[in-house]
Amino acid sequence: MFSYIKGTLEVKSLNYIVVDVNGIGFKIFMSQSAIQRLGETGTTVKIHTYMNVKEDELSLYGFITNEELRMFELLIGVSGVGAKSAITMLSSITPSKFALAVISNDVKTLTKIPGIGPKSAQRIILELKDKLKTEDAIQVNNAEIPNNLVGNNKLEEAVQALKVLGYTRQEIEDVLAKIDINSLTVEDIIRKALSFLGM
Repeated sequence: MFSYIKGTLEVKSLNYIVVDVNGIGFKIFMSQSAIQRLGETGTTVKIHTYMNVKEDELSLYGFITNEELRMFELLIGVSGVGAKSAITMLSSITPSKFALAVISNDVKTLTKIPGIGPKSAQRIILELKDKLKTEDAIQVNNAEIPNNLVGNNKLEEAVQALKVLGYTRQEIEDVLAKIDINSLTVEDIIRKALSFLGM
């Protein structure tokens, strides 16, 4: 219903903020790390939002970047992961680290997130990788793979991780063509690509 909310930051609490838009205060639940990154009260903020609708509850969840929103949507799509758990996870891991952990089967990194045990971590990896494979199978992409992507494991890992976050291969390839990847780690490539994709 709401793609984003832009207004004056009125309240910063432990797990939510209130944004005033023309005299209406929107209570938006956010991760602690995102709340800390916001400016002081009284400043203008733009928050990407997700409306969570339940039988007995209507809640807004907020994110500073589209990548955080995409990661949240992926997480709540995993069986056994609710909105509040997903928000807690966002406080503990960046979208780039999360995507990299999924594509590299890094259970250890995911289990460092509060509330995620080995079984939950394996389920997250399995379900998101299966989703990725399904999207690959139905995606029609006639574009040729750029020469710098062919046979480069580091770049291919970055491509797969960015696809976990919901970007198409074409979008990713267009951005990676602008990045000098030689001295960068896979996570640095992902982070740099996200800075371009988020523009």
